Amino acid sequence: MKPNVIDEIVKNELCIGCGTCAGICPQKILKIQDNEYGEYIPSEIQVCDSHCGLCLEVCPFGNNENETQIGAKIYGSIEGMKYLPETGYYLDSYVGYSNEFRQRSASGGMATWLLTKLLKEDVVDYVICPTSQKNPEKLFSFEILSDKNYVKSSSGSVYYPVEMSEVIQKILETPGRYVITGLPCFIKALRLASQRNRKLRERIVFTIGLVCGQMKSKNYTKYIAALAGNKDLNKIQNVYYRGKSPEKPASNFYFQSTDEHGAQQKIFWNEGVSEAWVNRWFTPNACNYCDDVFAELADVTFMDAWLPEYSNDSRGTNLVLVRSPEIQVIIQKGIEELEITTSEIPVKKVKQSQSGVLELKRKQLSYRLYLAKQKGLKVPEKRVNPSKDIGLLKKREIKLKTLMQEESKQLFLNYCQNQFVEGETFRSRMNPFVRQTCQLRFLGKFTLLPMRTIKRICK
Repeated sequence: MKPNVIDEIVKNELCIGCGTCAGICPQKILKIQDNEYGEYIPSEIQVCDSHCGLCLEVCPFGNNENETQIGAKIYGSIEGMKYLPETGYYLDSYVGYSNEFRQRSASGGMATWLLTKLLKEDVVDYVICPTSQKNPEKLFSFEILSDKNYVKSSSGSVYYPVEMSEVIQKILETPGRYVITGLPCFIKALRLASQRNRKLRERIVFTIGLVCGQMKSKNYTKYIAALAGNKDLNKIQNVYYRGKSPEKPASNFYFQSTDEHGAQQKIFWNEGVSEAWVNRWFTPNACNYCDDVFAELADVTFMDAWLPEYSNDSRGTNLVLVRSPEIQVIIQKGIEELEITTSEIPVKKVKQSQSGVLELKRKQLSYRLYLAKQKGLKVPEKRVNPSKDIGLLKKREIKLKTLMQEESKQLFLNYCQNQFVEGETFRSRMNPFVRQTCQLRFLGKFTLLPMRTIKRICK
């Protein structure tokens, strides 16, 4: 009997909720549902009698091939391909924006431009991306789109759980050429599934990746909406995560929620959104064990240009890593036809733009793996080795944020009754942890303090 995804992944809190296992299950006995924390997980709707183990084989957090190994098979033999441990394989790197989609997109609009271009040029028949549902219980879900106008209306970042089980089943049922957008773990799951299913391998012709530091649960959106002033969750019809203001830098974007009457509530990143984000509130446990920053298995990866020379521009700018020769040709054509304002940029600048995420998913991951090993927890094998050599202050910060990650899930349940969120009360209960992290950052500026003093303060 082969192990399954429920016993090995879900019960060990390693599920990211991508839905691939349910989508590809031959017996269709897995169903994706959200748990009390607003995270998607699979459950068995009937007893599995085949024990084929396919569900575990396609799980991005199972002990299967890693991104380097899979990437070598997909991209390793392509002429001109380069490789770096941080980025994975890549042909070229670009910086720029779409002249048409820049303003309405989260950053430079390059991803939306490419998706619409693929449809317009008849390169693909369908685009699969997260789409607003105007449903308080499920604000976003993956949809299959064939009209470029619908793709345009779906532009923008989504920090809300979505899962792929239904769209995977539709791909298997309906012939066509598909392009799908996803986070690194989702793209990895699709690659694993495609290795085991010919229809997926032939029909998914392109994958579009997004750089990711962490995912968030549904409760994250509920909390931010409450902070913005929309405390009655039953009334929320739509949210927008990355609004732009001309008078503010690109990094200080705003979250906006709209209720059933069209009333809008807005809150900026610096007004409380960043506090929940950087301290890992409402982050699934699986995100603690991800080492893929640049969606290494995607044919092209898009990200924000978090570099000094671009980040103050409120309109937003994209960085792009290209791995597919076909996508590279389309980008070059877009530059020639003046549809995009884009130029090549050294890959070291791309790495620099995501230095914080690289620190999180490589150096800090090594200590999280060490802690998990010390506790006897089951975790996936990663390309990073467990290590405790990270520095006293950083150790304390990681432990604090892990504690906040866990506390935020449980505490939120106490302050979300009957779909009404007491956001400020929740925030005040989390405040002691936040103060401690601020103290650690302050101490980090005084690295010459005696170790004895630092240890005493960190207790």
